[in-house]
Amino acid sequence: MLFSELYGAYYNTVAKILAAAVKGELTEKEMRRIADENAFSESALSILPALKEEKWQLVTRDLHTPLRHAPTMPLTLLQKRWLKAISLDPRVRLFDIPTDGLKDVEPLFTPKDYCVFDSYADGDDYESEAYIQHFRRILDAVKNRYPLKLEVENRKGELVQMNVIPEYIEYSEKDDKFRLITSGCGYAPTVNIGRIRSCKRYYGGNIQVRGSLPKQPRKLVLELSDERNALERMLLHFAHFEKQAERLGEDKYRVTLFYDQDDETELVIRVLSFGPLVKVIEPDRFVNLIRERLLKQKSCEL
Repeated sequence: MLFSELYGAYYNTVAKILAAAVKGELTEKEMRRIADENAFSESALSILPALKEEKWQLVTRDLHTPLRHAPTMPLTLLQKRWLKAISLDPRVRLFDIPTDGLKDVEPLFTPKDYCVFDSYADGDDYESEAYIQHFRRILDAVKNRYPLKLEVENRKGELVQMNVIPEYIEYSEKDDKFRLITSGCGYAPTVNIGRIRSCKRYYGGNIQVRGSLPKQPRKLVLELSDERNALERMLLHFAHFEKQAERLGEDKYRVTLFYDQDDETELVIRVLSFGPLVKVIEPDRFVNLIRERLLKQKSCEL
């Protein structure tokens, strides 16, 4: 399977399990620890049974392995082509990630090969040198925990100065914009990075944190019937959300998603796309949103 953030974690987790088996140190407790530390929370639902039941024929039922040497994970040409393609995304270049070894590699695809829909057309200008400079300064401030002095253009076109403590950066897929979440400034706890006109390190006095940080992510609990590969489709469909999965019984799972309030409408639409295979358990507010959406569709004879 083609390398990606999701499946790369799975492959590397299995490699570490096999390395422990080669050393003769593998136990069920160790398998679960490796899966918990190196993969996603739902990994145990697929990785551990496949290994213990010998579906993958890599580990025997007594937790030994026919392998004589620990596996290595060199990149294939296909993986390098995929990485080269991803490196062409202007958003990736914001993070100044080195691409050594990919100079002569042909990309698997280019931005001209696909079209993004259901997204606003006025996304951030990721090619702007000023934007790149601001983004990297903000990212460094988040990592190293130092305050910033910002000059931001508001919706009226006026410049507003603020001294803030950067907490983290978030990305809106629908808006195609990066936002800086701050504390220490009650005027604007959330700042669109595209509106920043000046970004410098603040060397003044201590910034007093007033008020609280933005609201914590909301929680959504679903029950899923794993028909027609529904579980795998859901985990892929919501790959960019923080989530947990728990097996309830034969082909029954509970999936917990954590999401930002701004993504709620989009999340309602995505949940509805699974039809009768998914049931919303909580919160009641989200159940009502689903009900309202279905009533609107029914009124339109959809």
